[in-house]
Amino acid sequence: MQISIDPAEGIKTIKILPGEFYVTRENERIETVLGSCISACVRDPISGVGGMNHFMLPVDKNSTGASELSDANRYGNYAMENLVNALLNNGAKRERLEFKLFGGGRIMNSMTNIGWYNIGFAFDYVYTEGFKIVSQDIGDIYPRKILFYPNSGRVRVRRLNAMHNQSLAAEETRYINNIGTKPVEGDVELF
Repeated sequence: MQISIDPAEGIKTIKILPGEFYVTRENERIETVLGSCISACVRDPISGVGGMNHFMLPVDKNSTGASELSDANRYGNYAMENLVNALLNNGAKRERLEFKLFGGGRIMNSMTNIGWYNIGFAFDYVYTEGFKIVSQDIGDIYPRKILFYPNSGRVRVRRLNAMHNQSLAAEETRYINNIGTKPVEGDVELF
């Protein structure tokens, strides 16, 4: 996670990477860059609490025990539950949560279609848990830069050109290769 002040907007900006999430009730901006990964931007419009996650794979099918939180959050099943739990712990109400989903692009033809698996997981999670999706920009062939303003719920999506595809694909390939080498641990409260 990187924290800076955006010179144009004068707003504190938190950049999250794969396996991370951030929750706030302050006037801040959360941003990330997505290829085949998914980010959920979630907020409670009444309490003003909002947050974003960034995950690479839908579920960890081999989970056997406990690891670092960021290691667990590389998988959607952990990333979604941990984000929702953090929102609730900061005063959000479950029945008021609004979801905006982004990412899942197929940025390289040679890569598996992990983006579609991520999209399927995200929709399945939201509908199974009874949440509502109020906006989305998913699939297609390009990477995206997501800028989320939790206080207002505003999201800006910048579709990046093909020049960014190779570097993002290389980063995702390195990340996905590292995923298998780290155990997944952590406590997730399922409800």
